[in-house]
Amino acid sequence: MLWKGESATVGKLRLLFVKEGRAVYISHLDLLRTFQRVFLRQGMVLRHSQGFHPHPIISFALPLSVGQASECEILDFEVNGDMDGAGLAEELNRFLPEGVRAVECYVPVRPVRELAALRCQVGLVYDGGVPEGAAEKIRGLLLGESVVIQKRTKRKAMADIDIRPMLHSLEIKEEPGLLRLDVVVAAQNPGLNPSLLAAAVEVHLPELRPDFVQVRRLEALDGEGRSFR
Repeated sequence: MLWKGESATVGKLRLLFVKEGRAVYISHLDLLRTFQRVFLRQGMVLRHSQGFHPHPIISFALPLSVGQASECEILDFEVNGDMDGAGLAEELNRFLPEGVRAVECYVPVRPVRELAALRCQVGLVYDGGVPEGAAEKIRGLLLGESVVIQKRTKRKAMADIDIRPMLHSLEIKEEPGLLRLDVVVAAQNPGLNPSLLAAAVEVHLPELRPDFVQVRRLEALDGEGRSFR
């Protein structure tokens, strides 16, 4: 059965986009609604689910936490008809809010379940300057045998979790007032929110607690460490 306006051909597309600036404070659900409105304004006909309450088939690969920036956000959606996405990113940018920018739209070559890791930057900001020896102490903590912190589970309870197995690599650079952590973390099943690295510092090295934490996703990776598409 086809819905009115649907064709027998269904195209699956993937949009790579940036989220930064003031847009980092747009919630996951509000961003989803924003893209739905943007597609409508652009004239794109999205494929809808069937049932009593049909909705556009559109989803984010890995929802981004509020307050975090990203250069590699992925949005999958389905359209009626055969499309390759050429030129669509530029058209969508006419309607997207400040801080959200479409980079590329293309036919996906692999399923989201093969998205294995994220390359990120975590900035630990110290208003009074970086404490002496902080970089070495934090490196020793995060690269130790285990790094246990408390994390809220899906059932809203708090549980101890060892985040060390989910941290694949770590480099620390000291800059004026800032420690910049370049990390690769597990993306899913389970994944590691990079902000938990700062939480671990607060728990285990409270004297090195930063005044502010900046998180930015840089690249999505597959299991071989290659760019995920």
